[in-house]
Order: sequence, then C-alpha cells, then structure tokens
Amino acid sequence: MLGNWRRSAAALVGVVLIALLPSFAAQRNPPAWSVRWQPQRPVNGSPVVFQVTSLARLDALSGKWLDHDVFFSFDPRSRSWFGIAGVSLETRAGKYELALEGKTDAGKMLSWQKSILVAKASYHQIVIRVPAKFTEPSPEQQQEIKADQSLKHDVFSTTNAQKEWSGSFLPPVDATISDVFGTTRTFNGKTQSVHQGLDYGVPQGTPVAALNRGKVLLARPLFFEGNCVVLDHGQGLLTIYMHLSKFEVKEGEQVARGQEIALSGGTGRATGPHLHVAVRWEGIYLNPATLLSLKLP
Repeated sequence: MLGNWRRSAAALVGVVLIALLPSFAAQRNPPAWSVRWQPQRPVNGSPVVFQVTSLARLDALSGKWLDHDVFFSFDPRSRSWFGIAGVSLETRAGKYELALEGKTDAGKMLSWQKSILVAKASYHQIVIRVPAKFTEPSPEQQQEIKADQSLKHDVFSTTNAQKEWSGSFLPPVDATISDVFGTTRTFNGKTQSVHQGLDYGVPQGTPVAALNRGKVLLARPLFFEGNCVVLDHGQGLLTIYMHLSKFEVKEGEQVARGQEIALSGGTGRATGPHLHVAVRWEGIYLNPATLLSLKLP
C-alpha cells in the first residue's frame, strides 16, 4: 500500500511539473530582438552605435532614428548587426524610438521598436578675434564662399550605405584637445557660430592620421576651412580635417585607419596653427570625442 501511494504521489508531481514547464520555458525565452548602444547615455551632439541581435536569422536589417536612416552591417564574430547614427545638437532631451525592420533568409519581414533616452548636454561659450575678411568678406570673397558652399553641398550629400570603417576610431594626432565640440563662438564681437568639432593644439607640419578606413571625397582648399580633407567611412558617416598645410592623399583614394593623410597648419579661418576635426552623419555634426571613446568591432 505504501509503495502504491508513493508511486501515485510521484506521478502526480510529475504531471504538475509537466504542466508548469511551458510557463517556465516562456519565462526563460529571451526577447526576439536585443539592442545595445554606445554611449549608454546619449546626449544631444552624440554619435550612437547600435548593436542588434535577432533570434531569427536575418538577411538584411535597416533602421530609423530621429527621422534618419540607419544602415546596418552584420559582424560574423559577434553575430550582431552594427549601425552608426547620431543625435543633433538641436534635439531635445527625451525618449526616442529606434524602429528596426529585418528580412529573414526566407524573405519574411520582421519589425521591432526600442525606446531610447537622450539626455541634455552642457556646452560653453568663448570669444575669438580673427582677420576681418572672415566676418566681413568682400564681394569677391563672398563669391568664393558661395562656390565653396555649393561644393560642400555636393560632397556632404554623398551617402554610402555600405560600412567602410573597421574597428574603433583613432585620434588623428597624439596631442591634447585645445577646444571641444559644442562651444558657442563669437567672432570679432559680431558673428556667432557653434564649434562643430575638436581642435588639437599642434604645431604646423604635424602628421594627421585618418580616424578610420574610408574613401577621400575631398582634398582641396576652401575659404573658411583652409586646406581640407573629407573622408567617407560608410553608413552615412564622414570625418573632416581642416586648416591643413599639405595634402598627402588625393580625391578618390582609399585610405586605411591611421594612415597619414595630411600635415597640420593654420590655413582658412584660424587664429594660428592647429588641427580641427569634425564628424558628420547624414547632415548632422557630432562630437568626435564621443566617437573616439567607443569600442567597436
């Protein structure tokens, strides 16, 4: 009798456990999508790198963030998709949706959204003196500026969806930063602008390296920027190097991460020799210091 009772109790426990297994399994199952991002606390002016992992095997992945396209590339080592994006200086603090759309190997379309918090950054102001021609240009100089604007519009409109960059971005020079991103500048007490890059206080003739692998879109003199190089790193991301004294690359050339592309100088609207580096993503200027801090595959 006792043996029969034990067998019946064990059977009953087994039935209960089997009944509970589906709910336990459901709790253990991870969500269909996993999204991580760097930096963990994006602010206005931040570049952002999204890492997306999907349980379904995807053939392609695309995204939308703050009304901009996000282009993703698959990294076999981490089995994740990586895409570069950014937050403009004008973006208010708040939560914003990253909308994802993937296509499976079988052709099925999947979609998902992730809400991401953007915080507000604090930027400061400075006053600068420059030659009068940079705040009160002559008619001839205004024509030169207009021609430069047309050229820059064509160059900056270039959007390469394919990933060109590889690995973390490197500093262009081994030097301290003399002025940071986001500073509001007043030139000669009149003209105001926002500093949309990083300044490195290096002497003229300092070798300047490419932040990452890419293609040379521009290598020529401009009125405000002086001798200027623009590199396309893919996924809508450009880096810009200004006030150079000498070019070491030509337009259309492919360059490697860390390759010497120019020598620093003081050409264009500059108070003296230094290097200005800017990062631009789909028409938005982003903080290069943040990009340089990200750990990328």
